[in-house]
Amino acid sequence: MSTAEITEHPPIYGRLIEERGDAPAEAREAAQQVQRQAAVDLDWSDVRLSQQKKEAHGFSAFG
Repeated sequence: MSTAEITEHPPIYGRLIEERGDAPAEAREAAQQVQRQAAVDLDWSDVRLSQQKKEAHGFSAFG
């Protein structure tokens, strides 16, 4: 068996993808979307910047 034969998907793999869809690719894309959304949701840089601005201006009972 050559290296080319080892790295190629067996013929049934292509038929399964045609019939059922490419589940690994769909799962990979879903995971990437979750990672992008988590990065946005967990980005607290605006909150930190706002807090730093407040601290720089000192204490004010009215603002």
